[in-house]
Parts: sequence; C-alpha cells; structure tokens
Amino acid sequence: MNKMDVHYSSKTNEWATPQDFFDELNTEFNFTLDPCATPDNAKCDKYFTEKDDGLEQSWEGETVFCNPPYGRGIKHWVKKAYQESTKPNTTVVLLIPSRTDTRYFHDYVYHKSEIRFLKGRLKFGDGSGNAPFPSMVAIYR
Repeated sequence: MNKMDVHYSSKTNEWATPQDFFDELNTEFNFTLDPCATPDNAKCDKYFTEKDDGLEQSWEGETVFCNPPYGRGIKHWVKKAYQESTKPNTTVVLLIPSRTDTRYFHDYVYHKSEIRFLKGRLKFGDGSGNAPFPSMVAIYR
C-alpha cells in the first residue's frame, strides 16, 4: 500500500447513513433528493442510483442529502455539491469524511459551506461498526 492508499484504506467506499443521524438532519432540512443511492438505502423518495449517475443529473430546486462513495471519486461529488448549490432554490447537505487536508476540502468546502464536525465516529447503518475516520457535514445554502 502506498502513502496515497492509506487515506482511502477501508474495504468499501460505500457507508450506509445511520437512520437516526439522517432523521435528525431531515427534521431540519426536509430532504427531497438522495443523488447517490441504491433502491435499498435511498433516504428520499426521489433518488439517483449508480446507473442514473447523480453526477450527471441536475439537482436544481431540490433539498439534497448526499452521502457519496468515499473513494478517490469523492472529489467529484464534493465539487458537484458545491456547483449545484449555486443554482436557484437548491440546498445541499453533504456527509463526508473529515479530510481537511485534501484539495477538494479547500476548493469546495472551506469558506464555501457551513461545516459541522461530528463528535466521535459515526456508526454506519450497514453493520460495519464505527467508521475508521472522523466525519463532517458540509451545508450549502
């Protein structure tokens, strides 16, 4: 494993959002779209699957909850979240690892969103236990 792989060393890049964590955010935001889901883990009635490719879809006019795949492609989801949030009537709430040393954090999160760092480690909903990384929520309004 090289130095770059350590950053992304979990066995999977998909982490199912804990339902109670989502419910708390949903009470605050009333989400309408989950742009990167499966039929089994979608958090909203309207969602895009990998086949739909949420990166290629418009999120305009939606209140979006996005827990993207956490692999190397996460930078594309963070950029998309920022770009879509600049469209009219669009709010994006992004659940991502707290990787403040990354370029995407500095380009698309820092000074561009409200950041909520989570205390402790999330216990993801797929039964895999606690995340091996800290998490944060970036809110684009």
